Amino acid sequence: MKRFYADVAVAAVDGGFRLALDGRPVKTPKRAMLVLPNAELAKAIADEWRAQAGDIDPESMRLTGLANAAIDHVMPDPAGFAAGLARYAESDLLCYRAPHPADLLARQMAAWEPPLRAVEARFDVCFARSEGVQFTGQPASTIDRVGAVYAALNAWTLAPLQTVVSITGSAVLGLALLEGLSDAGAVFDAGELDEQYQIEKWGDDSIAIAARESRQVAFAAAMRFLAAVKGNDAC
Repeated sequence: MKRFYADVAVAAVDGGFRLALDGRPVKTPKRAMLVLPNAELAKAIADEWRAQAGDIDPESMRLTGLANAAIDHVMPDPAGFAAGLARYAESDLLCYRAPHPADLLARQMAAWEPPLRAVEARFDVCFARSEGVQFTGQPASTIDRVGAVYAALNAWTLAPLQTVVSITGSAVLGLALLEGLSDAGAVFDAGELDEQYQIEKWGDDSIAIAARESRQVAFAAAMRFLAAVKGNDAC
């Protein structure tokens, strides 16, 4: 799609801030009004639209995409969406350690055990750890507690967290990030640990590099989105 507008404006409306192109309100792919929860996020998304030149590039509009997802996909069923993220805790990446080699296990312990223990302490839960990839069930009380934490989040938080949880394969890392128990860099690296280890042992390739770069871009956008909506409980 070619850029079809000259002016991008943000205006306060009931329920938040609306984006308009040449005075016409922007709508989501499902034709809902794109109304953002606060001025900071609205400005960041407006800047994405202003930065378009010639052809509109959706890949450069990650915040817009997350806002669309929050409105079109999360808000109609926030409980169901939250349950989908919490379900990762049932087979969380951080709970499955390599039986060998020893150096990989040591790296997993160093990167995964601190956020796992921190989340356990923060929410008074206990996760079962195991070696290998055979499924290990988690205590029902732990799954219920994690589910309740995710269920309490609003759509503007759940949408970017979906990126974090799906990229890392860990509901625990999502909670560690949200609660400030781990920083963004540590969370991303924890999710990439096994693949990075394989790269160091066997070498990289162009497909793996492109995939990692794509994950980094998506993860960074989710971090910007979360930072913009942090502390906004009105939605």
